[in-house]
Amino acid sequence: MIQLRHRQASLWHSGLAKDIEDLWEPWMKEVDQLLEDAALVESVYDAQGKRHRKRLRLLILKHVRNWSYDTLEREVRANLVYRAFTRIGDEKVPDAKTLARLGQVIGPEVIGELHERLMELARERGVVQGRKMRVDTTVVETNIHYPTDSSLLGDGARVLTRTMKKVEKAAGGLKKRIRNRMRSVNKKVIAIALAGRWKGPEGEERRVERYRELVSLTRKIVHQAEGVLEEMQHLPRRRQAQLKRFREILETMAGRVRQVVRQTKARVFQGITKYPHKIVSLFEPHTEIIRKGKASKPNEFGKVVKVQEAENQIITHYEVFAERPEDSHLLISAVEQHQRRFGRTPRMVAADAGFYSLKNEKTIQEMGVRRVAVPNRNSKSSERRKLQRTRWFRSGQRWRTGCEGRISVLKRRHGLNRCRYRGLEGMRRWVGLGVIADNIIQIGRCLALQRA
Repeated sequence: MIQLRHRQASLWHSGLAKDIEDLWEPWMKEVDQLLEDAALVESVYDAQGKRHRKRLRLLILKHVRNWSYDTLEREVRANLVYRAFTRIGDEKVPDAKTLARLGQVIGPEVIGELHERLMELARERGVVQGRKMRVDTTVVETNIHYPTDSSLLGDGARVLTRTMKKVEKAAGGLKKRIRNRMRSVNKKVIAIALAGRWKGPEGEERRVERYRELVSLTRKIVHQAEGVLEEMQHLPRRRQAQLKRFREILETMAGRVRQVVRQTKARVFQGITKYPHKIVSLFEPHTEIIRKGKASKPNEFGKVVKVQEAENQIITHYEVFAERPEDSHLLISAVEQHQRRFGRTPRMVAADAGFYSLKNEKTIQEMGVRRVAVPNRNSKSSERRKLQRTRWFRSGQRWRTGCEGRISVLKRRHGLNRCRYRGLEGMRRWVGLGVIADNIIQIGRCLALQRA
């Protein structure tokens, strides 16, 4: 019978086990007890097809340390403390590829269940009570290069050409030979970059002309891909089944490249910058252009993530939005989520000025929030300004700034500055694992302080 939990492996005799235990960090000792919870273990165990009972500890250690899977494998193999914490003991450490595959099996739904159970454990142990709430948003960037029209056209041409060559090889040849135009495409992309150094009308005219040539080349490659797709439909069914994956890639990429051609023509030739459904990455098409008003980084490319916390810096809820919402539309739903989580309304709510609206303030006060520390920067009312200078309001705003630090820790320590998984679901998984890793450390530290 497979055991979901087990104690130390037989490798450790009493003296060695004591030496290893003394080297554990304080949060490890508390988290070790948290991870013995049956509900936490069973949810991951079921998600992985009822196997690999130790993967939750390995994934948490990975995100706590912000390691890659290769680094995780190497460090656990070489470190007795990590072997003891992950319950690997004297067994063979899974290789990096196995860890990556099993990590992707745990979807965002399972991670959400893990977070729910972790909050229940935090409430049971008195770490968080939900008396206060603060909320903020940030951007988690997708793993893409800085998007330009020329680089997107070059990416599309390269992927379509490469896929068509693979189809030609797998099919044993096509009626019409695949022409490789990538040398010309690369020359045009470089020429556009060089033309950008020229100032004045002459430089702009040269750049537009090079774009015209690049768009023409890309359209020829798209037409060639459409011809290959049409020819694939007349192949025998068995051969079509073998080429199904390539056909899906061609169909998907051809559609995206056509969209890039349209938005390039609109921006370069017509001066239309706000094109609907703009694509900034052929490989991560869900990526949005987000402007948060930062001087150092005016444009960010990714998804907006909402993070709300209670006391002791515990993240009680997070959400990755498919489309960017206005911050002012999130405050009421955040308080409602807090009520569902704790069965009570927070006594104080703190947020930055982006979350303010008169409707929001009145609504959450009617819900039972006594103190709303959300500033209104545009108010000319002397009464409002006097309220924002009161001691409790300024105290609430000082506490709110902890959100900035928590977001910084999530990005710097737990890798949320850039998502390493593909797709929107992958980003939700990545953010969820980072939040769980951060919460586990915070809960472990709080419990260690309670015992001290």
